[in-house]
Amino acid sequence: MSDSYLNAGRKKQKQKTRNQILLSAKWFLEKGGDFTLEDIAEHASISRATVYRYFSSAEVLSREAALDLSTKSSEEVLQAISTENIEDVLMGIQDYYNALAIDNEGAFRKYLSVVIASDESGKRGARRHKTIKLALKNNPLNLSEEDKDKFMVLATTLMGMEPFIVTKDVCGLDNEASKEVLRWGLELIIKGLEQKE
Repeated sequence: MSDSYLNAGRKKQKQKTRNQILLSAKWFLEKGGDFTLEDIAEHASISRATVYRYFSSAEVLSREAALDLSTKSSEEVLQAISTENIEDVLMGIQDYYNALAIDNEGAFRKYLSVVIASDESGKRGARRHKTIKLALKNNPLNLSEEDKDKFMVLATTLMGMEPFIVTKDVCGLDNEASKEVLRWGLELIIKGLEQKE
């Protein structure tokens, strides 16, 4: 399933179907059993072709579902941040996803390697981006729609497993130094936007 497929027509229905597939996979994982994509189709009461449209292999689905078990929804992440200050909200979002990456580093690295090897890029849950989008729903940074979209992409790149791969594997930083530099980067961007006003 490509981004173009998810974003073309009936987006909510497609996301609902994808979530239904993930819920079925999590059900199997919680029961401690392996599954095939055919098992998922049967359990979710959808066609095998539909499941294959979203996930090319049981391994990719299994890895994403396993991570999904330990990840809060975007709404839960925002509810846990007890402030209205948008800078603090954005920093809280980053703190959550960076802690999640550190706590589940092995699982995220395996998941990314499976996704890359199976040509499943663009088919992930996009939780970080969705959480930032929800936080910016009422445009508290007073950005144009174009600038808001750019900011959401840039902020997303400063949280999660991918920037830790760069800071740790390429730059040689440890977890704490990685968190610090990623936090500093997001703070600089937000301060730059505030000065732009």
